[in-house]
Amino acid sequence: MTSEPGAGRIVLAGTPIGNAEDAPPRLAHLLRTADVVAAEDTRRLRRLCAALGVEPAGRVTSYHEHNEAGRSEDLVAAAAAGATVLLVTDAGMPSVSDPGFRVVAAAVEAGVRVSAAPGPSAVLAALAVSGLPTDRFCFEGFPPRRAGERAKALAALAGERRTMVFFEAPHRLPETLTAMAEAFGGDRPAAVCRELTKTHEEVRRGGLAELAAWTAGLARIGEVTLVVAGAVPVAADPADAVEEVLARVAAGERLKDAVAHVAASAGVPRRALYDAALVARR
Repeated sequence: MTSEPGAGRIVLAGTPIGNAEDAPPRLAHLLRTADVVAAEDTRRLRRLCAALGVEPAGRVTSYHEHNEAGRSEDLVAAAAAGATVLLVTDAGMPSVSDPGFRVVAAAVEAGVRVSAAPGPSAVLAALAVSGLPTDRFCFEGFPPRRAGERAKALAALAGERRTMVFFEAPHRLPETLTAMAEAFGGDRPAAVCRELTKTHEEVRRGGLAELAAWTAGLARIGEVTLVVAGAVPVAADPADAVEEVLARVAAGERLKDAVAHVAASAGVPRRALYDAALVARR
């Protein structure tokens, strides 16, 4: 079931991550015209509105991690009744490590229209200035707070080839970078991006071990986004895959077919593996 044109809707709007001048004109328009404005922090919303010179015309309500389960139903009901419900967080895009996912899921379930008003993103801004590959990346959010859980989560990402983007609290930054250096290797390239778009914006690039040492004496202030290079694939040795090829041949598979299958799964050149298998059979 989908909503009819002209019916109510939920609009997720990106807000500035630091510099209020980054707010798109559409955000100001939505703040002026929405029937309901759901904000992660209504006090910060008022400050943003003052900076933009706008006054919300609709009802302003809070929507944060502690009340989103119950408040989602109310917001979806308002949209289903024909209202335009604007959802904003303190900074960046709703539902990206911020409240928003539950109301979207509830709206989709109810057949209520959901749209987005794109805006600033700490994830994309940090990725763009990091100097690391941007063709393929993944967003991992905040690492676990407990040391054991964090070490386990990072170990699972050690072989990830895509550039990784994380959020982290300033006071946990040194221990997180140290844990990353242990899991990924101290030489793994990374970038620490602090206070993006703000007056004291800083981007520090280097190996994880170097960055961990740098942050040890750093003031525990500023929003932090970490960008970490993906793992460099280790070239496999065709000789290591010959045994599997010979086992398949012994089981009745044609040598050519066995080589094709094993080469694809092991990531080795097919011709080199075929030649190695011929030598092993002699």
